[in-house]
Order: sequence, then C-alpha cells, then structure tokens
Amino acid sequence: MLPPSAPTRRGPLSPKQWAGASVVGVLAIIGAATIVVQLTRWFIGLDFMQDFLASYPGETHLPQNAPVGLPAWLGWQHFFNAFLIVLIIRSGLQVRAEKRPAAYWTPRWSKNGRGKISLTLWFHQALDILWLVNGLVFVVLLFATGQWMRVVPTSWEYLPNAISAGLQYLSLEWPLENGWVNYNSLQVLAYFATIFIAAPLAALTGVRMSGLWPKQATTLNRIYPVEWARAVHFPVMLYFVAFIVVHVVLVFTTGLLRNLNHMYAARDADDWLGFWIFVASLVAIAAAWVAARPTVLAPIAALFGKVGR
Repeated sequence: MLPPSAPTRRGPLSPKQWAGASVVGVLAIIGAATIVVQLTRWFIGLDFMQDFLASYPGETHLPQNAPVGLPAWLGWQHFFNAFLIVLIIRSGLQVRAEKRPAAYWTPRWSKNGRGKISLTLWFHQALDILWLVNGLVFVVLLFATGQWMRVVPTSWEYLPNAISAGLQYLSLEWPLENGWVNYNSLQVLAYFATIFIAAPLAALTGVRMSGLWPKQATTLNRIYPVEWARAVHFPVMLYFVAFIVVHVVLVFTTGLLRNLNHMYAARDADDWLGFWIFVASLVAIAAAWVAARPTVLAPIAALFGKVGR
C-alpha cells in the first residue's frame, strides 16, 4: 500500500489571480443584485402589493406639532459624530490587531503600574468619552427642540410603511420623500435603532471593558461578565459600519446636493454650500486619521497620565 501523499501547500495568489477573483466577485454581486431588483419589481407589481403600496406609501405622518426642517446644531452634531465614529472604529480595529504596542499609558494615580494600557487603547477610550458627551448633548437637544418626533416611531403604521419603503429601495424605484419635512418610515426605524439601541449598547459594553469599570466589584462583575460585553461590542461596531455604508450610498443616490444641504448647511436647497462643507469635514477627518499616530498622541496622553515604551 502506498503511503498517503502529503497535502500540497498553496502559496499566496498572484496579482493576476487576485484580479481574476475580484472580477468574478464583482460580476457575481452585480448578477445577484440584478436578480433581486427584478424579483422585487415583479413582486410589487402584483395586484395585492399594489393595494399594499397604495395604503402604505412608505411615509408615516408626523404629529401636528412636529418641527419642520433641520436646525444648525444638528448639522454640527452630525459632523462631530462622523468625526469621532470614524476614529473610534479605526482605533478599535487597531486595538484588536495590536500585538506589540508602540507605547503605554498609565494613570497619574496608578500604583505599581496598575491600570496600564496601550496608547492605542487610551486613544480609543478617550474618543469613546468624547463620543458619549457628544451623544448626551445630541439627545438633550433632540428632546428639547422636538426633533425627536422625526426619529421616534409613534404608531404601528411605521412598520408596514418601512416594509413598503424597503421594497421600493430594492426595486430601485426610490420612495418619494422630502427629508426636510419627514423621513420615510424605514429611515425613522434605522435612526431610532442607531440612536436608542446601538449607541447605548456600544456605550454599556465599552464601559464594561474599559479601565473605568470597578474591577473589585465582585457582585457587579458576576451579574455583568466582561465576556458578555466583548460578545456584543464587536457586532455593534459592525452594525455602525453597515449603517454608515448604507447611509452614505443613499445620500449620494437620492439627491446629493439637497441631502448634503439638509445635513451640513441646515437649509432646503439644491446649491453647493452643503457639498463644500461636507468636503471640508472629510478633510478634517482625513487629517485626524493621519495625525493619529504615537508621535502625536503621546504628548496629548501625557497631559492625563504617564506615557512610556
């Protein structure tokens, strides 16, 4: 009997193989998307679905006292949130992949080096604190100005209208809407989930894994194990990434100039002001992305603790 042959080891793919695999992947995605679009169009063309779309066009009426338009503070909050969340995701991924930190940070009140963490983790947690403060300000202003009525579902009609809006998106026949006055119901549910479910989950799990959590609280640690926080924190981050991607795609494909004016210039217009404010915000985010390196972070971190290699 012949001995079994040793398994062959395959080396890394060549550039041509990567190119070929990429082309196949793109074609497969285009093909699958085309099938989904055509099936959705056939489905919503059925008689009972036409009646459904007529009853639930995708938008739910707001309360009569709901505010019209978007205030300037909401545009600034949008920029601050985008600025922080991009750096939080970047630093969070760096923390997960980091094996040998370039530097460490220790609190000033530390004894015997307790509480020492990597400089990358310090940056991630510092960003988290700023993001929490920004979020609290956002929620307070949201309820103080009545803007909450635009992002909180107040009746069960939001559910069938959200399904209707989703089917219209899948068919590439965008639902008729005016975000300056009212979001479609699918947007409302997405914003509500992001603000009042995903964000608190990110905060609660992040605090549990941070140095702010009391390590000696035996009962509290048993009730809320750190393993639970780790199991939830990363999927929540993936949700934020997916939300950002879908959000950006829809902003660009459903009326770029008008959407950017709503989001950044607090005005309902089709001119270029919001676009250029958006470009300036991208420049600021890119500059912070490049600057977020140990040589820049170390002097800042040293203001709040001890930094060493």
